[in-house]
Parts: sequence; structure tokens; C-alpha cells
Amino acid sequence: MSLIPYRKRDRGDLASLHREMDDLFNSFFGGWPTTALEGRVWPAMDVSEDENEVLVTAEVPGCKAEDVDIAVHGNTLSITGEKKQQQEKKEKGYYHLERSYGSFRRELTLPADVETAKVEAVCKDGVLSIKLPKAEKAKAVKVKVKGQ
Repeated sequence: MSLIPYRKRDRGDLASLHREMDDLFNSFFGGWPTTALEGRVWPAMDVSEDENEVLVTAEVPGCKAEDVDIAVHGNTLSITGEKKQQQEKKEKGYYHLERSYGSFRRELTLPADVETAKVEAVCKDGVLSIKLPKAEKAKAVKVKVKGQ
């Protein structure tokens, strides 16, 4: 039986491996269209709640109400849609295209149970606002503490 020599690895080896893997994936997927803008998930969202409802606000610039679909399955909110590309004439000269187009999907676990039949959504000026009324069982109940 032979012994395998132990080689202590320092954190530099692991960090180096991590950087190499990042470089590999970035070089492979770098040219593919994604729904991320500058490393951020798109569409960007704000989620807040009060005692009666959960409010989700998402940025969907360039999308119309008919381009966006919303679904609630259990405690998961799904927002899907498509940002459509406008046709551009390619005439002489050079043009630069930075805006992103294509379909997107974002799922969010809701912080409370909601009444799915009463969900309301409005898309105006590139901002999607979704009101999700909380289910009665999810609302907090205040209990008065009695003294002796």
C-alpha cells in the first residue's frame, strides 16, 4: 500500500480556478443574447407588502400591455413577455445597436398567500404594477394582551 502525498491548497488556487471558470463561460456565452443587462436580471423589480397586499413593480421599457403575461401558481408569480424589435433600415453608413430584444421570464416567490382571483396588473409608460391582495389566512391578526 502506498501513501498519497497531501498537498495543502491555499485559497489562491480556488480563486484562480473560479476566475478561469468565469472566463470560460463568459467566452462561450458572451455573444449570446440574454435577458440580463450589465449583469442584472431583467426585468428589474421592486416588491413590497403591507397588511393587505403585496405590490410588485417591474420595469418593462418598450413593452406594451399585450406583450406581457402574468400568472400566479401557488406562491409563485411569473412574469413573461417579449420586447419586440422595431425594423431598422440598413442603409449606407454604420449604425450601432445596443438595445436588447427578445422574450423574458422572471419568477418570484411571494412572501404571503394571495387571492389569485383578485390580482390586478397595469402596464403604463414601461412600468408594470401588480397588486396581489393577501388571502385572509395570510393577514396578520392582532391580539390584545390583557393584564391580570
